[in-house]
Amino acid sequence: MNHTPLVTITTDFGTADGYVGTMKGVILGIAPQAQLVDISQEIEPQNVRQTAYVLYTAYPFFPPHTVHLIVVDPGVGSARRPIALRTPAGTFVGPDNGVFSYVMACEPVEALVELADPRYRLPQVSHTFHGRDVFAPAAAHLAAGVPIADLGPPVSNPVTFPPPLLTVGPRSLSGEVLHADRFGNVITSIGRLSWQENGLSLESAFRKAEGGEREAGGGKHVSFRVEGTAVTVAGQELTGVHRTYAEVETGEVLALVGSEGHLEIAVREGSAARKLGLRPGDPVTLLWRMPG
Repeated sequence: MNHTPLVTITTDFGTADGYVGTMKGVILGIAPQAQLVDISQEIEPQNVRQTAYVLYTAYPFFPPHTVHLIVVDPGVGSARRPIALRTPAGTFVGPDNGVFSYVMACEPVEALVELADPRYRLPQVSHTFHGRDVFAPAAAHLAAGVPIADLGPPVSNPVTFPPPLLTVGPRSLSGEVLHADRFGNVITSIGRLSWQENGLSLESAFRKAEGGEREAGGGKHVSFRVEGTAVTVAGQELTGVHRTYAEVETGEVLALVGSEGHLEIAVREGSAARKLGLRPGDPVTLLWRMPG
C-alpha cells in the first residue's frame, strides 16, 4: 500500500527563529507530498533526556510508515554521528547522543545506519545546522521511499543511556522522576500501570530493559489493590493512588495514573514540580500494604 509521506519534527529550536521552517522547506523540496507534523519545538535547549521522553510518549500514536526527525543536538559539529534507525513502529532520524534510548528500550531495531552518503545531504553542510543540511534531507529521502541501507554503513554501538529505574519489591515499586510537563505534573518511571476495578496492574514500559534493578522484576507481572497504597516522594507520604485530579481539594498534592500509564505526582490546579522541588532522577516509591 502506498502511503502519503509523513514526517514528524521534534527540536529545541523554538518558534521565534526560522530554523524549523527552514527544515520544513528542505523536506518539502525533496518530498513535496510529505505531511509534516510538529511534536514539539519547545524542548529545553540541549536536553537529550527530555527529548527521549517526549519522543517515547508520541511515536506509538503514529502509523508505522512515519519518519520521526529529532534535532536536539548539543554535539553538533563534533565527532558525534548522525544516524537513522528503523523499527516496526517507525523510522527515526537524528544525532547519536541518546535521544533514541527509550525507543530502543521499547522497540526491536531492524536497521541502524550512519548518515554518511553525501547524496542524501545538502550540497553544502554547515558546522552548526545539521538539522537543515543532514537530518532534514535524510528524513525526506526516507519518507520518499529511499531504503535506509542506502544512507550509510551500519552502526553497531549507538549511544544510549540506561532505561529508567524500576525496581519491583515484595510490596513496592521504586522508580525515579522522568519529566515534568508545562503544568508541573511530575511523571515517574513507575509504569505502565492500568486500572483493574479497584486495583492496579503493572507491565514494564521499557520491555527491553536489561540488567539488575533496571528491569521490572525480570518482566514479572504485578497486580495489587489500591486500598492501603501510599507514595513516598520528596520526604512526603501521599495516601492512595487516584484516577483524577478532581478527587482532591485545590492545592492538594496527589498521586495518580497519568495518560501514559505512568505514576504521576501532581497538585490540583498547581505545580507539583515547583511545590515539591522535584527534578529528573529524584526517587519515588509506591507501596501497598495489603495482599495483591
